Amino acid sequence: MKQHELAPAPGSKKDRKRVGRGNASGHGTYSCRGLKGQKSRSGGKVRPGFEGGQLPIIKRLPRKRGFTNIFKTEFSLVNVEELSLFDPNTEVTIDKLVESGLIKSSSKPVKILARGDLDQPLLVSANKFSDAAKAKIEAAGGRIEEVPFGSSAV
Repeated sequence: MKQHELAPAPGSKKDRKRVGRGNASGHGTYSCRGLKGQKSRSGGKVRPGFEGGQLPIIKRLPRKRGFTNIFKTEFSLVNVEELSLFDPNTEVTIDKLVESGLIKSSSKPVKILARGDLDQPLLVSANKFSDAAKAKIEAAGGRIEEVPFGSSAV
């Protein structure tokens, strides 16, 4: 086989449509653009989302704008004031929070927030703590223990 004998597979190459080259070509007169209208004109394009001047759906439905972050971590939230139902010097774990009804289940990570006051020392185990919650628990004489999500403190 020589280089000048190489050819593409039959049917794999098509001639491009040459429009506006006279009526005998089959694509003359209107050059495949139809008759009148914006799309028949030179430079006649519409931007994506344009609905012919009607108020576009993206502007009619404000709740549809933006996006939902599929990687967002949803936490079960517990405030410091809610921890006061435990006895002093108790070890508060995620399982005890579920038993007491402060959170529904341990399927989500638990975060302790700082609303309210704590007046007794507790050993609190959770997945996350706000800085202010850490300060309030330690100011009351307690300790905190951050456990990674998926494992509960013993």
